Amino acid sequence: MKRFFAFTLTILTVLCLASCSVPAKNRSSRKNGLNEAFSASVTIVLDKLNAEGTVKRFGDGMWEIEFDSPNTLSGVVLKFSEGNIEASYKGLSFSVPQTAYPVKAAMLNLMDAVDSNARLSELKGEEKDDALVVNGKLKAGEYVLTVDKNGQLSGFSMDSFKLDMRFSDVAPIGGEADSTAPTSEPASE
Repeated sequence: MKRFFAFTLTILTVLCLASCSVPAKNRSSRKNGLNEAFSASVTIVLDKLNAEGTVKRFGDGMWEIEFDSPNTLSGVVLKFSEGNIEASYKGLSFSVPQTAYPVKAAMLNLMDAVDSNARLSELKGEEKDDALVVNGKLKAGEYVLTVDKNGQLSGFSMDSFKLDMRFSDVAPIGGEADSTAPTSEPASE
C-alpha cells in the first residue's frame, strides 16, 4: 500500500511540475524567399542616423544600396561584390576591400545574415504578428531577421549597434543572381 501511495504522489508531483512549466515559444518554419534577386525600399536607423533608400540583392555577396536621405547621403551608391565595395556619387567612385569596412557596418551585417539564411531550405523561428522572427549570431553580434508570410525580407536589427532596418515594396528583379537562386521569370530572348 505504501508503494501505491508513493507512486501516486510521484505521478502527481510530476504532473504539477509539468503544468506549471513555461509554455514553449511559438516555433515555426516558413518557405525561404531570401535566395532570390530582389529590390526593396529600406528605412535605416543606426544609433542617431536615420536614412532611406533602395537596397538590391543580386545573389550571394552581391548587393547594392542607393541612399535617398538624409541630404548628406542622398545619391550615394554602394555596390558590394567579389569582396569589394564600390562607392559612387555623381560620377565619382572608388573601391575598397570589404575587409577594410568596419565590423559595425550595417550593410555587411545585413548581407551576412541574409546570405547565410538564404542557403537554408526553409527558415525557422518564432511567429510574431504574421511574421517569422529568426534570431542568429554573426561575428559582430546577435541579430534578428524578420520575414513576411512569403519568406521575404521585412526587417533586420542588431541591438548591440542600435541598428534597425525595415524593408517594404520587396519585389523580384531580373539580372544576374547567383547560380543557386531560383529565377522567378522565364528567360527572354
